[in-house]
Amino acid sequence: MVNSLDIQVLENALIWVGKQRHIWLCTVLQTWGSAPRAPGSLLAVSEDSAVCGSLSGGCIEQHFLQRLNAGDYRQPSQQVRYGAGGLMPDVGLPCGGSLDVLIEYLPASAEAEHYLLQMLRALRGEISLEKQIAPGQPARLVPAGLITGGPRVIQQENGLILTLNATTTVLIAGLSPVADYCIHFARMLGFHIQVCEHRASLLDEFDARPVLNDGVEIIRRFPARHLELHGCPAHTAVLSLTHDARIDDLTLVEACNTSAFYIGALGSQSNSERRRVRLAEMGELSAEQLARISAPVGMALGSKTPPEIALAIMADIVRVKNGI
Repeated sequence: MVNSLDIQVLENALIWVGKQRHIWLCTVLQTWGSAPRAPGSLLAVSEDSAVCGSLSGGCIEQHFLQRLNAGDYRQPSQQVRYGAGGLMPDVGLPCGGSLDVLIEYLPASAEAEHYLLQMLRALRGEISLEKQIAPGQPARLVPAGLITGGPRVIQQENGLILTLNATTTVLIAGLSPVADYCIHFARMLGFHIQVCEHRASLLDEFDARPVLNDGVEIIRRFPARHLELHGCPAHTAVLSLTHDARIDDLTLVEACNTSAFYIGALGSQSNSERRRVRLAEMGELSAEQLARISAPVGMALGSKTPPEIALAIMADIVRVKNGI
């Protein structure tokens, strides 16, 4: 499985703690204006100045390292605002925004290792957690119910709560020109990307394009069969994009039996209606399950070309992910 940057941050933090190095774990809490990384994004720094992750693309990280070298940030947790109106008004983002950062100091210990491992399991989609933090105190991790939509930050009078769950996954069931652009946009959005494809000729062509397939998890199996065997978790959007009914119909049937938060298929309005009739006649899906299928897939942007269609698809996934 290809790892997101935040998963890599926690993996490196675990290695450093395992080598008995104290670490600082930083989390973006809130942003104002334009900011490079979203709430929930992570940065880890070890006591010997090894760094993994990012908060701002460079400007804030440099100041943070200087403060560490000066002996600051030894409390179990504290919040710092960078940019206008914050504790560090002289340290701003190039884009003119500002952001709040949670800084946790984690001395090397078995407790810190367990804490990081639980966070890592949450970002991998194995469990869902809430991270509860009172000002100046160590964080507590408590089990949470089903969470979709990525990390969220809830500010309270007596502290804050961060929800921890997996990075959004886009499972593309079948390669096509539209799928190529969906991969491109999903990568820019920081999503985990899976391509499920069984057709050898298309796989050979995909393998020969490292710019496109870099960082993509390739599943070399008929999409419907993969979903039948393995399903997919709730943080997954399934896209059936082949325009081949022999592939798309079976893929959609199996996708509707999973917990995926989004299921979409290419096709015009008339083709999509004919597909719904076919799926209903198969008798394997209820009316509620059929209603989960977004088809024609994507927001109504008047899209005509593959990149425009892919943009409309990814915009709709972001809309649903964000609960709009």
